[in-house]
Amino acid sequence: MKQVIAAAAMAVIPAAVLAQPASENVRERPVAQTMVNDATALARLRGNSGITLQWINFTYPDERAGARRGHVSVADRGDTVHISGVQFAADGDAFVSVTGDIAEIGSDYFILDGRIVISGAPDAERHCIKTGRSRFAITQNRRYWRMREFEWCDNLTDYIDIYF
Repeated sequence: MKQVIAAAAMAVIPAAVLAQPASENVRERPVAQTMVNDATALARLRGNSGITLQWINFTYPDERAGARRGHVSVADRGDTVHISGVQFAADGDAFVSVTGDIAEIGSDYFILDGRIVISGAPDAERHCIKTGRSRFAITQNRRYWRMREFEWCDNLTDYIDIYF
């Protein structure tokens, strides 16, 4: 089911956008093994409570209206930890997705080697794809990791958060 959701997210991106180069931050080589510098942090990532993009308004699971935090799954693929997550807007027209391998995880950060997509947020014409390495970090005692590259697509500041 989770893979179907991620595939559906990719299906709504216009073909012309997918044909464009994603970014200059391209994958140099696949992650052979996740470097785990903090086992507690990895356990926290495995037990995460979802993903959000600030342009997609969301409600908590006990509320009825609006979008919810997206779901993030974390799985082992041999010696590599793989992550995949997506959040959809309540109307289904916008989403953020994150997928790839965790290259390294420490007490307050992890490095994703993968693909990040934003589509339809904050406006319907916006479509962004980033491949390669991205750093997510916990700052100021927050309860989430935030992607530390804020303006990687068309100079808008995007906050992509994965909660624990």
